[in-house]
This record gives sequence, C-alpha cells and structure tokens, in this order.
Amino acid sequence: MQRGAGTTVIEANLSQEDVAVTGRAYRVMVVDDSKTIRRTAETLLRKEGFEVVTAMDGFEALGKIVDYQPDLIFLDIMMPRLDGYQTCALIKKSAKFHATPVVMLSSKDGLFDRARGRMVGSDQYLTKPFTKESLLKAVATHVGRPGG
Repeated sequence: MQRGAGTTVIEANLSQEDVAVTGRAYRVMVVDDSKTIRRTAETLLRKEGFEVVTAMDGFEALGKIVDYQPDLIFLDIMMPRLDGYQTCALIKKSAKFHATPVVMLSSKDGLFDRARGRMVGSDQYLTKPFTKESLLKAVATHVGRPGG
C-alpha cells in the first residue's frame, strides 16, 4: 500500500488469531539513506509478518514516527541532514516516543560508536551488513513476534 510520495507501508498477511491478540501487526520502522538496506530489511521483516514503514533520513523519520507510531525503529547512524545520533536523541526526548526501542545500524563496529549510541538513548546496536537472523533477533528482543 502506498501512502504519500516516498512512503511505503507494507501490511503483513496475519492470521485472524494474530490480529485478535495484538490488534494489529507489529510496526517496524527502518530509517537508512541506502535504498538497498531499506529494501532488504523491509523484505525480511514483511516475510515474518511485520508491518514496515521506511524513511530515507532522520527528518523524514521524525514525521513518520508521529503518523505511524512504530513499535521498533531501526536507525542508520550515517545519514545526510539529520544523522542517527541526532534523530535518536530527539525520539528519546519525546514524551510520547521515549519508550520506543531504537536499534542503531552502522557499518562501524567500534566501541566509541556503540557508546555514543547508548549516550543518546539507543537500545541496541546492529552492525551492517546484518543477517536475517540478527535482524529478527533484534526485533524479538524488543517487541516479539506478530501475535506473540
């Protein structure tokens, strides 16, 4: 389903039992300036029954967070305009979204990057390229599975 320019929302095909338990599919946001990363995560998550919302940068993400209220946010660190650290800090300062788990995505695996992510409130750090298993494990850690 398309909503607005550049917005892709994928509604998963859940069983009636799953929707009855949760009221809706878990909604996961993927924020990355790489179309490849967004599409890869989107495809993997959709196949597992999650609803996925994507954004190309922090500014776009902040607007969509209000509209779509994701249960979990995957957030790239290195993005133009508003980087992942700045975006995470703004999310965590929000009265409405401070409890929303944020998983930082980065091609860097350094201690400094992880520490900086924690300082701005991120809940986890995932190194790119990620595997299907690491992506789904991160989701399970923070929100579980659809209907679960």
